[in-house]
This record gives sequence, C-alpha cells and structure tokens, in this order.
Amino acid sequence: MTQVEEQTLEKTPTWAVAVVCFVLLAISIAIEHLIHVVGHWFKKKNKRALYEALEKVKGELMLLGFISLLLTVFQDTIAGICISEQVAATWHPCAVPKTNQAQSDSEDSDDTNSRKLLQFLDPSPRRVLATKGYDKCADKGKRAFVSAYGIHQLHIFIFVLAIFHVLQCIITLTLGRTKMKKWKTWEDETKTLQYQFYNDPERFRFTRETTFGRRHMNIWTRSPISLWIVCFFRQFFGSVTKVDYMALRHGFIIAHLAPGSESKFDFQKYINRSLEEDFKVVVGISPIIWFSAVLFLLTNTNGWHAHLWLPFIPLIIILLVGAKLQMIITKMALRIQERGDVVKGAPVVEPGDHLFWFNRPRLLLFLIHLVLFQNAFELAFFAWSTYEFSIDSCFHRGTAAIVIRLTVGVVIQVLCSYVTLPLYALVTQFRTL
Repeated sequence: MTQVEEQTLEKTPTWAVAVVCFVLLAISIAIEHLIHVVGHWFKKKNKRALYEALEKVKGELMLLGFISLLLTVFQDTIAGICISEQVAATWHPCAVPKTNQAQSDSEDSDDTNSRKLLQFLDPSPRRVLATKGYDKCADKGKRAFVSAYGIHQLHIFIFVLAIFHVLQCIITLTLGRTKMKKWKTWEDETKTLQYQFYNDPERFRFTRETTFGRRHMNIWTRSPISLWIVCFFRQFFGSVTKVDYMALRHGFIIAHLAPGSESKFDFQKYINRSLEEDFKVVVGISPIIWFSAVLFLLTNTNGWHAHLWLPFIPLIIILLVGAKLQMIITKMALRIQERGDVVKGAPVVEPGDHLFWFNRPRLLLFLIHLVLFQNAFELAFFAWSTYEFSIDSCFHRGTAAIVIRLTVGVVIQVLCSYVTLPLYALVTQFRTL
C-alpha cells in the first residue's frame, strides 16, 4: 500500500477551512448561549446552589477542553518519544498475537482480539485523519510512546467523557427531584388537623407503640448482623417511608426552630435545597476522583479480567452507603428507646456525627460522588471503545460482559440518583440552616 502524505492547510481551499471554522464556532456559541440562559433562569428562580453547580460543570468542561488542547499541542512531542519493543509489548489491553512481532506489524490480522488501543501501524484509512504518514520510531526499530493516531483516539474519548458527565448531572438531579416530589404529599399532611391531633405534644405513649417505634424497634435490631441485613434490603423497598420522613422532620424542627412553628415550616422545600447543595458537590471532579479514573484506565489490561470485577466495586460501595444511611435512622430510633419507654408527643430523634463512619457525614457524600463519576467514566469508556473498535473488539469480552457492564451502570445511576442521594439529604438534615 502506497503511503500518501497528508494535505496541509496551504494546499487546502480557503472556503473549506472557513466552513469548518464557521460550523465549529456556531455550535460553540449556541452551547455557550444555552448555558447562559439556564444560568440566568437559575438566578431568577433564586437557585443559588444549582447556579454554582452549573458553573462547576462549565469549569470541568473547560478542563477537559484544556486537556484536549494540550494533547494537540504536544502531539508530535509525545509521538516522537521512542521506547523499546520489549517495553512496548507490556500491559496491552488486548492479547498480543502469538506471531513474530515484526510480522505482526506489517500484516492486517483478521482477529479482532489483536486490536490494540495504541496500535501504531494500523493500515486503516482513518489513520490519515491524525498522522503524518508513518511512525518515525519504526525506522529506529522502536515503538512510539503513544502514536499520533492514539492521541487522536484520546481526543475522541475526552469528548465522549464530557457528554456522559453532562448527562450524568442531568439524570442525577432529575431523578433526585422526582423522588422528592413524592414527599410533598407528606408535607401537606402535616398541615391537617388530623396530624396535629395525633401528634398532640401533651399526649403520652409507649415508645414502641408509636409508628416510628414499630418500624425500627424489633427483635432484629438486637443483632448487628441482622440489623445490617435488614437495613441493606430496606433501601430497595421504600428507602424513605412516611414514618421516617415525619420523625426526621419533627426532630429537625425541635432542634432548629421555635416551638409552635411546625405547621408553618416547609421541610420538604428545605430538603430540596439540601439536595441542591449536595448536587453542587457531586458535579465537581476533585483530583482524587481524577486519580481514580487513571487507575481505571490502568486496570484495563489483558489478564487482569477487570470486566469481571471492576463494575461491581462502585455498586458495592453505593449499596453499603445506602445500608449505612438506613442503619443511622434505625439507631436514632433505638436511642429514643434508651431515653425512656414513654414519650410525650411525637418521638424526637437526635442525630449526631458519631453515627457516621469516622464521625464524618461528608464521607458518605464523597463516596456517592466517587461512584457517580466512576460510573459515568465507565459508561463513557464503553461507548468510546464501541465506536472506535466495534462491539466485537477485545474491550468487550463476550455478550455476558457487555450485559453486566450496561446493567450495572444503569442500576448504579438509578440507585445513586433516586435512592441514595435523596436519602443522604434527609438523614443529614440537621446541618446548620
């Protein structure tokens, strides 16, 4: 196959360059205007937390754009770094064909498992889009550290990651607010005479006979193992019940507001603002979370079988966080019983930092944040690898692995957005107003 030198801008029609620049500018200006309109609407509706979250998303997109720019500027420098054949043959994402290394460089193998993320001498026509015709290191009997075409593929991955990050933010907020809309009915019920009569502050009752007590004070609470098991499964079946909502609402009002203001305070609206504050945190990407993304790329090595265990790590983390939040509610109920067998009025819960791991409630939010980003990163990697190498490539090791990755990704997104994050906002409602 004859190599053809790529066409430079001095041999390209000016109208073609102008059309490309015009289209890119039009798309960029339209997106910027849309973000500005959304930000203006947040300000108009006094959604300060959501506006700050939008600014964080803009900052993360700018960071991804800057990374892409650096890859473009230093493409020749990176591709010019040569390493030995022995070093280049290690830690491949796909199995290296069992043939002579030099022969494998010149032949177009039909085996899709021989595809490599950083394949340097690919005769595919797409290479013309990103290279200058040949691998300079091949003349020295070496391999490029990362080929020019490999850098081009990384550009595409960054673009896909940005799309999935934005989609994850939208889905997270949408599902979280959808879950909280159900709580509005319970909040309206607190304004009724029936609720005020049933929760008469002068009424004495046994702790176990209250609805909150009957839900949490049972025989299974005597064993830590059975307590964890019950709390683990509760997050799937009514993670937040009306009983828990009313108890936490009453405890918050007693701790933070003046007596007699219970019927006037909109607790659901306050929790909604708390969710927005938490959402502002989870849309950002801290250095630690970026480092976890790099580790994810590192684990995608042939022989590590990452497709069998990696998708389940964030799932296990988010399930443990959900179980811990359910356990905190139960322990707050048990503390009421420890104070006495009789309560006056509605049971009053007393939250505390000691109920959380290492006395740090924000640790749970960090774990939710980590799981959400890791999940978006994995789904983006799946979409990118499918686009670049097809669904039959070695990145997708069989139909079972594909189904597992997609199913676990959807389950994690729904659990985080619809169950765990709203539950976290409710359980940590004692934060300062």
